[in-house]
Amino acid sequence: MRRGMVAKQRVTVRAPESGYKGDAKGVRSVLSRWLERKPLEFDRLIHERMRLGILSALAVNDSLTFNELKNLLRTTDGNLSVHARKLEDAQYITCVKYFDGRLPKTEFRLAGAGRRALERYLDQMEALIRVTRER
Repeated sequence: MRRGMVAKQRVTVRAPESGYKGDAKGVRSVLSRWLERKPLEFDRLIHERMRLGILSALAVNDSLTFNELKNLLRTTDGNLSVHARKLEDAQYITCVKYFDGRLPKTEFRLAGAGRRALERYLDQMEALIRVTRER
């Protein structure tokens, strides 16, 4: 082999349920055919990074206060407020405001619809990862 040349490597790819086994050239067409049969319609509401972070954090905690979420996600008050409102409007999370002494508190919880939407989103992402990585 001459200097500067790269050896061609044959990569075997197998898309789920397709029975296809071939080299890397066919990966793109196999993936697109697989996605045509099983379209991935990501929930655009969850697909945004900050909203996915909010739902994920609430999925592993019973509840989180506004400040706990803000610190966890390293965001600003305004940014968290806007994204939380969108999730609340979609009924993915619940928001309870109360006073702790004289201090106002805001507490968020994941609603049933939010848990189901997050599960569906994660299943779709796992399917995409699986079909992309399978060889």
